[in-house]
Amino acid sequence: MVETKQIQAQYKKMTETPIPKLITTLSIPTIVSMLVTNIYNMADTYFVGTLGTSASAATGVVFGLMAILQAFGFMFGHGAGSNIARKLGNHDISAAKVYASTSFWASILSGLGVMILGMIFMEPLVRLLGSTDTILPYAKDYAFYILIAGAAMTSGCVMNNILRYEGKAFYAMIGLTSGGFLNIFGDYLFVTKFHMGISGAGLSTAISQYISMVILLLPYLQHKTQSSFHIKDISKQPQIYQDIISCGLPSLLRQGLNSLSTMVLNGTAGFYGDAAVADLSIVTRIVNFLFCIALGIGQGFQPVSSFNYGAHKYKRVKDGLLFSLKLGTALMICLSVFSFINAKPFIAIFRNDPKVIAIGQRALRWSSISLILMPITMYGNMLFQSVGKASIASFLAALRSGLALIPTILIMHAIFGLSGLEKAQSISEVISAFISLPFMIQFVKNLPKEK
Repeated sequence: MVETKQIQAQYKKMTETPIPKLITTLSIPTIVSMLVTNIYNMADTYFVGTLGTSASAATGVVFGLMAILQAFGFMFGHGAGSNIARKLGNHDISAAKVYASTSFWASILSGLGVMILGMIFMEPLVRLLGSTDTILPYAKDYAFYILIAGAAMTSGCVMNNILRYEGKAFYAMIGLTSGGFLNIFGDYLFVTKFHMGISGAGLSTAISQYISMVILLLPYLQHKTQSSFHIKDISKQPQIYQDIISCGLPSLLRQGLNSLSTMVLNGTAGFYGDAAVADLSIVTRIVNFLFCIALGIGQGFQPVSSFNYGAHKYKRVKDGLLFSLKLGTALMICLSVFSFINAKPFIAIFRNDPKVIAIGQRALRWSSISLILMPITMYGNMLFQSVGKASIASFLAALRSGLALIPTILIMHAIFGLSGLEKAQSISEVISAFISLPFMIQFVKNLPKEK
């Protein structure tokens, strides 16, 4: 059992530490975790890229499958974490344990369910995700191992998010970075030394995901958290599941629509050959890597907003949002300029093919411009999810991941062809930012007065 003094110390830390210091402290481990996670995703792309353009495109196709698994993991993880942080802010530890246990075991079942269905319908699944005939054999080999890792991916998302929402991001960092470094080493070993091809990259991912899962589980087993995963704490009350799903729905929509958007993007890019599919996959990985710093700041802000909203310290919620927006936007301006200038060498790292480089550098430059607005759309979504405003959070998540993106892809492709696809994601980001901003302003204005 966690000692009362430790609980009180954690409460004081979350409600009294100056906002800049608290968010920065919570953000740094998350940023490190996300950098390593994105580096090993890019390592997969790099090592697989040595096998050819079709193999490189396969990683982009299967990225949609990973997004499906992460959709369930993040739904249960954010759904539990948001409720747990607000319960802990209100000194209700027993309820926090119920939310944690219910979400953890539900995520395991969802991961196993996706694995079983994916194995049964493997070929139609990867075709649906955007695979062409030449990409298909690579995509099936890679997807097999991603499905094997399904339960580890979903439960890992839950454990990672609960640790963050409890203000213990350091333990989450250890679990994610350990898995990330193992994956990079495994890619080198299985692909380069054992010559296992794309199957080696998939096997490396599966092994590292299960090792990361075990490491993330250790803080809970060692009683370093207020949450736990006892089967006896799994709830039978429909309201608990409703709370988890409603708060986690924005994450499910965000990741699920990301997967659908990837299918649409790959499907339209397929008209221009494997090089176009590979290109857009590479650009997506690079942009995700650059944005993960700002995303880490947002994830540092989330537990601060949830905890203090539950503790009725509304000024700290407002101050946390403004600080995160300023810091995240400033960093993205710097990275946007850097990425725009170095677009060509960035693409060449992953695939030294003149056709791939020509398409990729144009797409990356357009995406670099939109980096500046990403904190607005993402932090607005995170804010409403953290404080339990599920309907607004769900709308904003769906907006950025699909409602704005998918029509933009289709319209731009119909009018401008391949050049339209290169610009589509950037235009959709601008639309999402301008729609999200008024919701955030209204929320801040309507925050209750503190007693």
